[in-house]
Amino acid sequence: MIAYLVLLLAVVSRIVPLQTHAWNFTAVGGSLLYFGARRSRWQTIIAVLVLAATDFYLTHFVYSYPFRINGYLITWAWYAGVCLLGHGLLSRKTSALRVGAAVLTSATSFFVISNLAVWAGSALYAHTFAGLAECYTVALPFYGNDLVSTACVAGALFGLPALARRLADANNHGSNSAAA
Repeated sequence: MIAYLVLLLAVVSRIVPLQTHAWNFTAVGGSLLYFGARRSRWQTIIAVLVLAATDFYLTHFVYSYPFRINGYLITWAWYAGVCLLGHGLLSRKTSALRVGAAVLTSATSFFVISNLAVWAGSALYAHTFAGLAECYTVALPFYGNDLVSTACVAGALFGLPALARRLADANNHGSNSAAA
């Protein structure tokens, strides 16, 4: 149940017009890692469908652009990939190192894949090595912000329960010592 609420958090972080959008701060990457870690692999389809519906809503109703599915296929594959990364890396054993690796992989893969798609599929940048370099250079601030937001969200989702368990264990250990 919590994984679905976290997925809803990802949707809300994209739809609600907060100042965080200017900084590219969304809960998508961290939420997908958590959803993938807490749900079965086949439920990845649910996460992809929910975020695809969000893409449609934003594109068509908020930004008033024509919606073209082929413009989103790479993004939707990335959604699935991040869920599967969370499932494979974080479902059985969660550690700070594993969460950090998943966060870095999630944000970096989105940066690499989405900017390559922008460069290859649009006329914004020259289709040369210099154009590709410019595309990635211009996107660096967004990458940094996505990395921070993914780390904050995943850190909170995976770290707070671990911290609560440690505090409870320490409290139980202290109670047992006092009783003896």
